[in-house]
Formats: sequence, C-alpha cells, structure tokens
Amino acid sequence: MATLLSHPQQRPPFLRQAIKIRRRRVRDLQDPPPQMAPEIQPPSHHFSPEQRALLYEDALYTVLHRLGQPEPNHVTEASELLRYLQEAFHVEPEEHQQTLQRVRELEKPIFCLKATVKQAKGILGKDVSGFSDPYCLLGIEQGVGVPGGSPGSRQRQKAVVRHTIPEEETHRTQVITQTLNPVWDETFILYVAVDLDTVESVRQKLGELTDLHGLRRIFKEARKDKGQDDFLGNVVLRLQDLRCREDQWYPLEPRTETYPDRGQCHLQFQLIHKRRATSASRSQPSYTVHLHLLQQLVSHEVTQHEAGSTSWDGSLSPQAATVLFLHATQKDLSDFHQSMAQWLAYSRLYQSLEFPSSCLLHPITSIEYQWIQGRLKAEQQEELAASFSSLLTYGLSLIRRFRSVFPLSVSDSPARLQSLLRVLVQMCKMKAFGELCPNTAPLPQLVTEALQTGTTEWFHLKQQHHQPMVQGIPEAGKALLGLVQDVIGDLHQCQRTWDKIFHNTLKIHLFSMAFRELQWLVAKRVQDHTTAVGDAVSPEMGESLFQLYISLKELYQLRMSSSERDGVLALDNFHRWFQPAIPSWLQKTYNEALARVQRAVQMDELVPLGELTKHSTSAVDLSTCFAQISHTARQLDWPDPEEAFMITVKFVEDTCRLALVYCSLIKARARELSSGQKDQGQAANMLCVVVNDMEQLRLVIGKLPAQLAWEALEQRVGAVLEQGQLQNTLHAQLQSALAGLGHEIRTGVRTLAEQLEVGIAKHIQKLVGVRESVLPEDAILPLMKFLEVELCYMNTNLVQENFSSLLTLLWTHTLTVLVEAAASQRSSSLASNRLKIALQNLEICFHAEGCGLPPEALHTATFQALQRDLELQAASSRELIRKYFCSRIQQQAETTSEELGAVTVKASYRASEQKLRVELLSASSLLPLDSNGSSDPFVQLTLEPRHEFPELAARETQKHKKDLHPLFDETFEFLVPAEPCRKAGACLLLTVLDYDTLGADDLEGEAFLPLREVPGLSGSEEPGEVPQTRLPLTYPAPNGDPILQLLEGRKGDREAQVFVRLRRHRAKQASQHALRPAP
Repeated sequence: MATLLSHPQQRPPFLRQAIKIRRRRVRDLQDPPPQMAPEIQPPSHHFSPEQRALLYEDALYTVLHRLGQPEPNHVTEASELLRYLQEAFHVEPEEHQQTLQRVRELEKPIFCLKATVKQAKGILGKDVSGFSDPYCLLGIEQGVGVPGGSPGSRQRQKAVVRHTIPEEETHRTQVITQTLNPVWDETFILYVAVDLDTVESVRQKLGELTDLHGLRRIFKEARKDKGQDDFLGNVVLRLQDLRCREDQWYPLEPRTETYPDRGQCHLQFQLIHKRRATSASRSQPSYTVHLHLLQQLVSHEVTQHEAGSTSWDGSLSPQAATVLFLHATQKDLSDFHQSMAQWLAYSRLYQSLEFPSSCLLHPITSIEYQWIQGRLKAEQQEELAASFSSLLTYGLSLIRRFRSVFPLSVSDSPARLQSLLRVLVQMCKMKAFGELCPNTAPLPQLVTEALQTGTTEWFHLKQQHHQPMVQGIPEAGKALLGLVQDVIGDLHQCQRTWDKIFHNTLKIHLFSMAFRELQWLVAKRVQDHTTAVGDAVSPEMGESLFQLYISLKELYQLRMSSSERDGVLALDNFHRWFQPAIPSWLQKTYNEALARVQRAVQMDELVPLGELTKHSTSAVDLSTCFAQISHTARQLDWPDPEEAFMITVKFVEDTCRLALVYCSLIKARARELSSGQKDQGQAANMLCVVVNDMEQLRLVIGKLPAQLAWEALEQRVGAVLEQGQLQNTLHAQLQSALAGLGHEIRTGVRTLAEQLEVGIAKHIQKLVGVRESVLPEDAILPLMKFLEVELCYMNTNLVQENFSSLLTLLWTHTLTVLVEAAASQRSSSLASNRLKIALQNLEICFHAEGCGLPPEALHTATFQALQRDLELQAASSRELIRKYFCSRIQQQAETTSEELGAVTVKASYRASEQKLRVELLSASSLLPLDSNGSSDPFVQLTLEPRHEFPELAARETQKHKKDLHPLFDETFEFLVPAEPCRKAGACLLLTVLDYDTLGADDLEGEAFLPLREVPGLSGSEEPGEVPQTRLPLTYPAPNGDPILQLLEGRKGDREAQVFVRLRRHRAKQASQHALRPAP
C-alpha cells in the first residue's frame, strides 16, 4: 500500500529497512563487469563446457523463479521455455533433467519490487494559495485477500498507508512544495515476503498523496495520532496483477465521493531478484552473465536460420525474447547495460556468424542515446573500446576483401556492404567511440587505405590464378590477357555498383582509386611482356598481342569516367609498345579475309537467297568479311595520326584487292558450274546471280569511307599530311576499285543483253514480214510476249540497279533495230504503221508503269527521230500532203524577212453563203527575173490540199508588165464549205510567178495563208472589217523535204506522184535563182 501525503522533508529514523535509490544514481550502482583485457580480435563465441553449464543453470533458474504477469507476445508456459533452453544449449535430455532437478533444489531468490515514483499531475490544491506540498508514502500490505471478499476488505481499500501498514515498512518520497504537478523521480526497493503459490492473496497499496499544512511546520519523531497532513489521493494495486515491468499513469482514488477527480500519478514497477542461488550469479557480475546468455541464445538463433537455409533478420524468437527479458529484469539490468551487452554480443557474433550487420545499428543508437562515460568503470570502458576496435578492424578486413566477401553473384551483396559501411560510420560517429578510441584515424582514411591494399592484393591473387602451367612467351601472353580482362571486369563492377555505395556513405571514389592502382600494375606487366616479345612477331604472337592491345584500349578508355583522366597515367601512349606487331596484324587480317572469300566462292551454288535477296551466299559472306575488316580497323583505332593514315591506306588497298579477286573467283565459279549445262536458261540465271553479287560488292565497297571513318581521319591527319594527300590516296584507290567493279558489272549485263538482242531483232523482222491482212496489234503480239517473258525473268533474277542497266542496253539496241527496219520500209506505210505501233508498245513495256526506265531515259534523240519518221512513214499520201502544208504554214509563220518580196491580201469567210472572199491587193519588192532587170508578175491562187478542195480550180490575177511592185486590187470568191477550211494544213496558196512568153513561167515565191485563221472561220460571228495580211514570200527547201521523199517513193500512188512533181518543179525553179530562201 502506498499513500501520497504532504510531509516535512526530514526522513524519520524508523525507515531504516527501506532502500532508497534515486533515479540519477541507479545506473551507477549495477554489478561491475568482469575484468577483460582489451583485444583486437574478439574471442570465440563458443563457451567451455564449464561456462556453458553455469550459464545453463542460471537460465533455468530464471525461468523457474519467474514472477509477474507475462508481457504481450511473450511465452507463458515455463515448459516451452525450458525446452527452448535445452535446444539452445545443446543439452541431452538426461543431463537436462538432472540440471533442472538440481536448480529446483536451490534456494529461492529474494523477490523485490523496484518502485519508481515519477510524478503526479492534476492533484488537489489544499493550501490557501491554491497549491499543495505533496509527498508520497509507499508500502506493501501483507496478507490481504482478493477484493470483493468482504465489506471490511472493501473499506480497507479506502484506507491510507499509515493506517494499514506499519510505519517501519512504509517508504516516503521528498516533499515538493507549492505545486499541483510534482515531479519526484525517486526509486525504492520493497521486499516481497511472499510464497509464489499464494501470491493471489497479496495486496499492494500504493500512492497515497497528502498535503503539508504550511511550509514551516516541523514534525517530530513522536507523532500524534491525528496528523495535520491532508489526504490527496490513493492508488491500490494487486501485486499478482503486475507484469515484470510496469510503466503507466494511475488515477488517484478518493476516500469519499466528495472529490472523485483527484489527478493521476506516474509509477514504474519492476519485479527483481536478490541473492540468486546460482553459481554464475554468485561468482560473476549480472551484466557479464546476461552478456553470455545473450551471446549463447543469439548464436543459437542464427544457427537455426542457417540450418533452414534462411538468413537471420535480427528478430529473436518469442522464447529467446522472453528468457532474455526475464533475465535482465530479474537481475535489474539498466537499459544502458542491456544495450551495451547487446552490442558486445552482436559485434562478437557478427565476426564469426552470418547475419545482417544492420542488427548492430539498434545497440549503437541505444548506447549513443544513453551514453554517459562516468557510469562505466575502467574495465567496462576497456571492454567497450576493445569491441569498437575489434569490429572496426574486422570491418576493414571485410572491406579490403569486399570483392570476395560480397560477390555480385549474390543478389544482396551490395546491400550487405552498404549496411556494414553504415554501421561503421554510425559507430565512428558515437560519442562513446570518440571518447574511448580518441587516437583512431578518420574512417574515410582507414577505408581508403583498406581499399588500396585490397585492390593490390586482389590483383596479385588474380595474377597467381592466371599463372600458366607451362612457362613461355605465348602462354604468358594468354595469362596476361586474362588478367587484363579480369581487371576490366572488376573496374566495370566498381563503376556500376561499388563506387556509388562508397561515395554515398564515405565520399570515397572507389572507381578512381581502383583505376589508378590497377592501371599502374597492368602497365608494368604489359610493358615487360612486349619487351620480351621483341620486334620479330609471329602470326600466333601477333594475334595474342592484338587481343591484348584491344583489352588495354578498353581499359584506357575507362579513364574518362575517372578523376584521373587529366593526370599522367602509366598507360599513356601504350600503343607504342605494340608498333612492331602492326605488319603482322594487317597481314593476318588480309590472309583470313582472302581464305574466307575463297571458301565462300567455292561453296557458292550461284542460287539467289530468296525473292527479295537476289545475290548468292558468297556475297553475304563477302559483306561479312569486309565488315570484319572494318571492325578490325575500328578496333585498332591507332592514336598516332600519320601511322593511322598509313594503316587505313593498307586496309583500303587490301579491301579493293579482295574485291577484284572475288570478281575473278565468282566468274570462274560460274563457268565451272555452267560447263556441260544444256539448259541455257540455267546458265543465264547463274550469270544474273554473278552480276548481282558484283553489284552487292560495289555497294559494300562504297561504304568504306563511312566504315573506316575517313572524315574523322582527315581531321586528325590535317596537321601532318599535305593538303589533298588523303583525297589523292584513299579516294583514288576507292574510285579505281569501283571503276573495275563497274566494268565487270557492265560486261556481265552486256552479255545478258546480247542474248536478248538476238531474239528482239528476229521478232522485229518477223513483224515487218507479216502479211497485210494481219492487224498491227496482232502482228506485234509475239514481240511483246517475248519481251514480257524475258524481262520478267531478268527482273526476278537481277537486282534493280543491274536490271535498269540491262533495260538501258536493250532499249538502245531495240531502237537501233527499229531504225534499220524503218529505213528499209520507208515506202510501205503498212509496215511503217506496224513499226510505229510496236514503238509505242515498246515504250510502255520498258517504262513498266514507273518500275522500268524513266521517261528521260526512254526519250532519247534516236527515239524522237524514229518516232517522227515512223509517224510520217505510217501516214497515208493525203495525210503526208496535209503535213507538208502544215510544215509550210509553220515556215510561213516563222519567216519575217521579205528579201523575196511580199504579197498583201484581205480574206474573209461568210458562213451564210459558204463563200471564201479573197482580195489580192498588191505585191512588193519582187525579184527581177527577166533580163531587162524587171519582171512580169501575176499571182496564182489555189486552195490546198487539193484533195480537200477537188472541185475548186486555180485562179489567176492579171499580168503586170515590168513591175516589181504590182498593184493587183482583184477579188476572188470560192464557194467552199467551212469544215475543210478549218482542218489542219488547209491554206490559201499564193504563188507569185513571172510571166514568160516563150518559156515556162519563173517562180518569184510562195505564200501560205492558213484558212482556219481567216475571219469568219476562226469564230461563229460574221466578219466585219477585214484586216490586211502581209505575207513574205518563201521558197521550198533546197535539200528536199522528207515528206516529199516519202511520197516520191510511193510509185503506185498517182496523187502522190502528181503532188511530188509539182513541188519538185517549184523547188527546181527556186534553185535556179541566186537568192536563198529565208529560214
């Protein structure tokens, strides 16, 4: 029972049995730890049999003498805890029973209640000032039954401590003056003289608050029965309801119902043991025994998880947590000492067992939060300092060997390393660490040194691992190559994974440090190896050196990600070590490529790979081969500009040479496969494949500038080469190779074209010789079918570039054959018409709706000339005559010179009368054709062509004597329908003649007036005022008109012959005069 009262501050002498422990001193009075010498390396976590037996006895004693209600989530049954301890200590059943019986026979401990009165709040104010001077009385009321048993017991619950507990068994706090919220923070130990079997009959009455009347009142030892202290409140608790540890606020109960709300009191309780009978408790400090028990149980927990192939996450099982809680509580261990014990146990076990280092963070945080150096004795400080040093040393050893301890093949390795670094960082930041280990170097410095040492050790281990069984330069080269590749792999891991972890935790750039150390080690060994190889490099050694060079190049490129990229490195200019091997590398590259080309051609059956891929297998292999050469050149990427230029020249030279060798080999392979072949189509198909392969090769060769990075090379060598040297060298080599390939391709396409040209010529000849009854469309059908089959075949078997070249050759040849055929059939309009239709269809065929030749390739000068000729040759005689007058009308329109003279006319047409009215006004500037220097001109008027106006006779004007500027002023009317006048070529022919009495009239010139331009014919309206038209005189062409030539060749056509004789006569007349016709 405890009663809080208000009382003077002096303690009465009869409270000599109470043990008062103030909160500020309680942690300094714990059992001292055993003396241990500081150790850098922690002892083994295994105990000797004697130590384990003593510890097992103490653990069983803890379970058997358990007091208080169990904590939530703790194990209630003692039998379960005993079984767990038997497993944790690996005790045989018989030995367990013997030990258990012996522990049961041991003397029971003294049970004590450790009570701490923390504070109260909201109490009543009993003084006139409105405040109180509260203090608290505590005591254990012995032998009280269960509440509710009798009215008397219920009345005793309302009683105060001084009325129910002897004064010598009562404990009192200090008086806190003038407050309603007193804070005491005082601890008392109350002995519980009870039998565990009858603990239900035990009552505890705590927390009677009493107010002191007046601050100056003095109490004496002999007190009156009725004191002057006022009752403030009461707390009554049953001991059997308490847990091992309690910490909560309790409401203050009144004696009467006058003031039901009297505030709250904050109390802490702990059920502890005194005078434990076990050997360990008698011979060792409580802290040490608890440390060993914790170490034993945690070791068992970790081992159990390892047996189940799972990782321990730091969480104790309910059994272990219950035993450790009971042990720490019964031995009255402070929170600080429990945290310290946990730290010591965990830090030792971490160095020998597998569990997450994150489990160390909680005790670190707890120690840091509660750290006061003065609460530990020298031995404890040394033990804690030794644990710090031991874990730091062990952690640094793990960091030094992090590549093997935390392999990336295990998924959680980065997280484990990061957790270890966090533990070390937090540990080194602790006030305890700074005070106990003041001379320790900064953690980043220690870790950096460990990483440097570990990197060097790792390199030497790898070097030993790659040490060859047989000593020799080739074997040493292979071993060195493997070592360099391991270094590159390690640096990549550092860059991708480890550097971020070390930088985030300690601001250490692991990658830069590792690169600096490893590149120096690698450079020394590579330089020694290349010196041992010397200048005479065999092909096998050259291959080994090339792989080593490529690996070093990759290693050196990692400097760009390092902070050392601007400093001096041992690998700078490492390429110079490999200069003697360059000729061997180049020759090996060419030899391998040549052998691959030869194998590819020998295995090639010259069959297209597919519908879309029209080249054969050797072209694919060749492309891959050239790509490999380019890849080798890019791998080499020689740093020296001038030497890089010479190497590139060699690569281009070898590539071009391989291209020409391939052309020779593939043609030989085609001849080999086609020899003895009776099927000419199969031979043509192979030839198509060969041409396609060459075209594919030309495409590949054309990519050399991009593949070999000529532009970048040109920028690099600009300062060391003469201007234009690269252009003259590399581009000249490339253009020469492309020209050679182009010639080979053209030769192949030309061969294919020749095979088709024969068939085209035969079909054109047959076209001309078909009988007249066959329609032109039917006559050209065999030719078109032939071309359709052959060109479809070629399109299927040739790539587009070569097919276009073939079409160009065939088109040129076809035009040549058609020109020859047209020349031989000039007199036959029927044959010419067939050729004309054939040309039209051939144009459509070769254009192929945009998939063949473009219009500009089809419409050559030959094509246009042939098209015009056939257009004329296929025309009828009357059509040719019409075309003739069309050409003369065009000539008339283009003539502006009047050197032959001119005529002036007015012409109009009245549609209502169907009359063409012509007024011939005059002529001027005529040529003097008579010997007297003058002429006798007259004009002959005819409507042409005659077959359009057969019933209209020619008209003539009066003859004017000796007049070069005659004024005719005559009118002529022609009765003619409008329709023939509007046709192309319809014209009024004005022939100016010089009358000659004795001989034939001489020709002064001709003028052509197109009838469709005559007013009244050009529109629907009747003509009004008719304008004059001045027409310069012209002559026929002196060299003969092609139309007249065609008409002249039609001997059986009388109309054509008459027309030709007249036009020839006019031309003859014109040729007799000195003046030449206007253009």
